[in-house]
Amino acid sequence: MSGVMVIAEIKEGKVKKSSFEVTAAARSLCDQSGAEVSVALAGSGVEGLAGEFGTYGADKVYLLDDPKLQPYSTDGFTAALARLIEEKSPDAVLAGNSILARDLLPRLAARLGSGLMTDCIEISIEDGHLTGLYPVYGSKARAKARCAGEKPHFATIRPNVIAAEAADPPRSAAVEKVAPALEAVRTTVLDNIRETGGKVELTEASVIVSGGRGVKNAENFKILEELAAVLGAAIGASRVAVDSGWRSHADQVGQTGKVVNPRLYIACGISGSVQHLAGMGTSRTIVAINSDPEAPIFEKADYGIVGDLFTVVPLLTEELKKALDN
Repeated sequence: MSGVMVIAEIKEGKVKKSSFEVTAAARSLCDQSGAEVSVALAGSGVEGLAGEFGTYGADKVYLLDDPKLQPYSTDGFTAALARLIEEKSPDAVLAGNSILARDLLPRLAARLGSGLMTDCIEISIEDGHLTGLYPVYGSKARAKARCAGEKPHFATIRPNVIAAEAADPPRSAAVEKVAPALEAVRTTVLDNIRETGGKVELTEASVIVSGGRGVKNAENFKILEELAAVLGAAIGASRVAVDSGWRSHADQVGQTGKVVNPRLYIACGISGSVQHLAGMGTSRTIVAINSDPEAPIFEKADYGIVGDLFTVVPLLTEELKKALDN
C-alpha cells in the first residue's frame, strides 16, 4: 500500500469525532503494511486543528487553508481535494458517513474514475483492494463489497462503529501546507440557514432518546427532552412524528431520515416499522418503551418496558437523576 488518506470534517470550528474514528481505522489498515496515514484538512483558519490527528495515528496532515473553502461547497472542496489526491496518490480515501461526505466523495470518485462504498461498518484490505462490510435490507443482513478499477478507492464509515482511540505508539503528525487549486470554482455559498441551539448531532450521538406516534403531540416531547438532558443525549423522532409536525426533519431517524449508531437508543412510543429499524438497527443497546406488547420494536430491543410512556419515562428520568447524583 502507498497509504490511506482521510478527509477530515470540521463543524463549528471543531473536528468532528467521526474524523478521528476514521483516522484510527486508517491507522489500523496501514499498520498491516507500514503504509502512511495522511489527513486532508480543508477550510479557513483551521491550522490550529491539524495537531490533533497525530494522536489517532496520522503520519501527515495536508493543510488546505483558504477563505474560499469556508463555508463548504461541493465545487470548492472537489477542486481542492481532487488535485491533492492526484498528486499524493493514496491507495484509499476514507471519510465519516456524514451528509457532507455523501455529497463530496461520489463527486471525487467520479472525477477520478474510482469506486466508492458508503456507510461501511467494517473495512479491510483484501488482495490489494479496499473491502467493506455494510448493512442491507433494513439492517437484517450484511453485504460485503470491494472496490475494483483504478485507485484510489473511496469509502465512508458509519460513525460510532470504530473507537477513536489514541494510537500506540503515540505519533506526531507532520503538517504540510498545500495551496488549493480553486481557479475553476464556479459556485459561492451565500448563506447557511441552520437551527439554533447547541443540539447534540444525531449521527454522532452516543445516546439517543427517540419518540414516535405514542408521544401524541409536539408538547409531549418535553418529557423525552428531560430524559435526554439527564443522559446528555440527542433527541430523535420517527417518520410519523416528523410528518405530524412534532419534530423537524433533522431529527428523523430511519430510511428516509438519518442512520444512527449510538451506544444506547431509547425508543419511546415507537412501534418499530421496517423504515425506522433501518435507521437505528445497529445501535449497540436498544431500550423500547411501548404500551403495546405486540409492537415490532420489542423483537429488536435488548430491553423492553410494556407500559405508558407518560408514566415510565418520568420515573426513569427521576431514577437516573438519583443514580447519577450518587
